[in-house]
Amino acid sequence: MKPIRRILYATDFSPASRRAFATALALARSLHARLTIASVLAPIVTVPEQYLDPATIETLDRQAREWSMKQLKRLAERSRKAGVNATVVLRDGDPADQIIAGCRATRSDLVVVGTHGRRGLPKFFLGSVAGRVSSMAPCPVVTVRGGSSR
Repeated sequence: MKPIRRILYATDFSPASRRAFATALALARSLHARLTIASVLAPIVTVPEQYLDPATIETLDRQAREWSMKQLKRLAERSRKAGVNATVVLRDGDPADQIIAGCRATRSDLVVVGTHGRRGLPKFFLGSVAGRVSSMAPCPVVTVRGGSSR
């Protein structure tokens, strides 16, 4: 088996992601691996009945970007305090596609991602980012089950 030197941890800042962070941090610490902490900003979607002018969309995007970077930097600081070398990445687009692209870009040996544990209609309509990442990633993926949505 190839040694694990680079770990990509993907987060949406949910409770499921927080549990996955603990796993990613423990793995990185025990394997002396570099940790990349990544998050993805999905595009703002509106429907015709919810018109938002371009200035409002730009403001929402800027606020989401600032908030996400603040959260990523907090996680990186926690990693450094735990003795793990960590960097942060904020990507734009479809979460699963961007996590996989980030995995390739960082030449990650392992991906750690949380799963919400959705079932039934919520899973059908919302899909499973963790499932898509697991099936498409070029390296092993560790999924960490978060809280249940039952």
